[in-house]
Amino acid sequence: MIKINNLNFGYSKNRPLFSDMSMQLSFGHIYGLLGKNGAGKSSLLKNLAGLVYAQSGQLDVLGFDPAKRQPALLQQICFIPEEFYLPAVKVDAYVKANAAFYPNFDHNYFASLLAEFDIPVGQKLINMSYGQKKKVIISFGLATQAKLVIMDEPTNGLDIPSKAQFRKIMASVLTDERCIIISTHQVRDLDNLIDTVIMLDENKVALKASVDEITDKLCFKRVKELDETVIYAEPSLAGYNAVMPNYHQEDSKLDIELLFNAVLAEKNKLKPIFN
Repeated sequence: MIKINNLNFGYSKNRPLFSDMSMQLSFGHIYGLLGKNGAGKSSLLKNLAGLVYAQSGQLDVLGFDPAKRQPALLQQICFIPEEFYLPAVKVDAYVKANAAFYPNFDHNYFASLLAEFDIPVGQKLINMSYGQKKKVIISFGLATQAKLVIMDEPTNGLDIPSKAQFRKIMASVLTDERCIIISTHQVRDLDNLIDTVIMLDENKVALKASVDEITDKLCFKRVKELDETVIYAEPSLAGYNAVMPNYHQEDSKLDIELLFNAVLAEKNKLKPIFN
């Protein structure tokens, strides 16, 4: 569905963001895209949406080159950016102006999402709070029924109840014919939502693995003392929260934040496990 082959990209020739990056993404998955500030998460999403152009390499998104910005592809991409502008119109006027670009736009589903998010539809968009605007954009994007849903920091500006609503809604929208990519710094917001983790670091993909593969190969547990089997650990009130090889096939819950820090700090120890 999405094929990235030897992608090279940067905003200047002397500071590359990606060097020969390659990976494939498939339908039927919710990918969590993680990385430090400046790792290139937003830039990768913009490359997929055709908003910026690679210096070299190949990008195949739904059988198209996104750099060509062909309407047949754009109507199948929903891109929800971190920063956005909404005009001084009401929701119905916004939909009338934009829904026509998406032939599969579901007006009834859009209305149900607005109701779920408790959006004041009679109010002009420009007068809404940032969180309300974000929920309108998310609702519109999902209602497009696009095959590729790209979200950059979608939970920024959402309060705790709204984040719970967001996770509930996102868990219900995945189909076998849809691919969802969510980029965020707030890794806890992806708990129990994503099924595959992608981490960017040092111009490359540092980790790409399903949650099942991660918990099959690694164990996340609290230990009182550290020993040589511990790959990475952080102090806690009752000892340490540790990442260890799952030698004994223990069942443990993925700690995304702990994994994120472990990959950044101990990538050389983790690389052989996933290679």
